[in-house]
Amino acid sequence: MSIDVRAIELPRDAARFCRTWWPIYADDPHWVPPLLFEREQFLNPEKNPFFRVARVQCFIASRDGSPVGTIAATVEDAAQEHEPGVGFFGFFEFPDDIEVSRALFEAAAEWLRGRGMDAMRGPYSLSPNHEFGLRVDGWDTDPAVLNPHNRDYYARQYEALGLVGVRDWYAYWLDHAPVPERLARAAQRFLDQHPGVELRHLDMADWDEEILWFWDIYNDGWEHNWGHTRITHDEFVALARGLKQMADPELIWWAFVDGEPAAAAVAFPDFNQVVKRMNGKRLPFGWYHWLFGRKRIDALRIFALGVKQRYQGMPLGAPLYLKIWEVGLARGWRGADASLVLEDNVRMRGSLEKLGARIYQTYRIYEYRLDGRAVKAPSDAGDAGP
Repeated sequence: MSIDVRAIELPRDAARFCRTWWPIYADDPHWVPPLLFEREQFLNPEKNPFFRVARVQCFIASRDGSPVGTIAATVEDAAQEHEPGVGFFGFFEFPDDIEVSRALFEAAAEWLRGRGMDAMRGPYSLSPNHEFGLRVDGWDTDPAVLNPHNRDYYARQYEALGLVGVRDWYAYWLDHAPVPERLARAAQRFLDQHPGVELRHLDMADWDEEILWFWDIYNDGWEHNWGHTRITHDEFVALARGLKQMADPELIWWAFVDGEPAAAAVAFPDFNQVVKRMNGKRLPFGWYHWLFGRKRIDALRIFALGVKQRYQGMPLGAPLYLKIWEVGLARGWRGADASLVLEDNVRMRGSLEKLGARIYQTYRIYEYRLDGRAVKAPSDAGDAGP
């Protein structure tokens, strides 16, 4: 039974591309099925501004006429400015069958070679500004909202295909516990000593303006992080629009320094607890779960803590974390996922571990050279940013 891999056309084939994943995860109790309508919009070049700044080709592998796996290959303009010759792969889904994964991988590799790429890196769906990383441990838990998930055999097949791990990101877990006195004292002392620093949470009435504050903080604060690519205004607005229904103003906080938005902490209720029950569908019962299931959410995800470069010498993270922690305690949540944290981000990791956080999931980025050269070892891949 031979494997047939074909390039598909978006958005025409987006639904078929996404539905291929259900049989792969049929017996995986920790898979959170994506919302089909959201994935179809994301993979629609007419609706997703990312397609204006990137070339994307998706592939479906079939056996005897039935789809069995998928992959996407991407060449992003911003990435070419930073690392010329590096293309991305993602949405790489397959059964535990090396024949399928190899056929998909080779199709994506050939497409990237044809566009002058020397290396392919991933998984990114579709870029570092979207969901990224291959989960390599922590198989006894569901992924937190906006984090990916995959079968436990994927890493084995990646390595069999010649992919080399180049960077790890960690998901930390913080159990429900009183605010550490050390954190509370440090935050209050800092605010007392810096009267020019003001904290306030998101104002949903000013959503359009305030999300652009985070766009500015994100592009500036993450600029030197390994693998980071700048995101355009239109891309960011589109991504933020997709997250608006999950936004809780009491979980999104700004720090202003002399009136300038200098830092932000963004957290969301763990809506994966709701989305999982929807099984990818809005109808007939999906909307019911979305509207009423949120009352049963008992955890949150600390999605991002960003500080502009000029303010990274100030401990703005402590008072921002404190605000989110206090909300979590008031709502009685059992804990929080803080992710994803780059392995070399010593400052952030140290802060979380001092608060009692522990690593409970690891996500890995892999690389493959298309020009025959050896992949650089992680220690040679460059320093991570703050």
